Amino acid sequence: MPTTLSPSLAPSAGRRARPHAVLLAACTVLFGLRVFAQAVQYVQPSPYLPPFEAFQGSALPYALLLPAQVLILSVMIRATVSVAQARQGPRPARGRLLARLGALYLAAALLRIALGLALPELGAWFRAWIPAVLHVVLAAFVLLLADRHLRSA
Repeated sequence: MPTTLSPSLAPSAGRRARPHAVLLAACTVLFGLRVFAQAVQYVQPSPYLPPFEAFQGSALPYALLLPAQVLILSVMIRATVSVAQARQGPRPARGRLLARLGALYLAAALLRIALGLALPELGAWFRAWIPAVLHVVLAAFVLLLADRHLRSA
């Protein structure tokens, strides 16, 4: 059951949440477009989109990848709506944890891109640009959520 802020806190909290909600929504839409575009290329390939293989960043079978992506997308939507509606107050401990995890995730995603640019002989995983960029988007989402919890405190 969602927790609500007291009426005296809600307007102020809502104003502070708005920029975060917009940025979280943008990250969610970008990830959702990737999931949708890959599904389109799997079911009925379109010449207007990159080939299916360009979306595949690992050896994980698509039958496992798609449900994982849908789960991630649903978590992103739920978190974005929660922030947009200012349903919960700040949680500094959660913010610190998310900040650490997000920073590690972003560092790993950027390292993958840097290695792919510097050492193209490393393999296809390092040159799969769509998944690599979307991992940066997911890391940004985690960092934005962390910032929301920390700034609101």
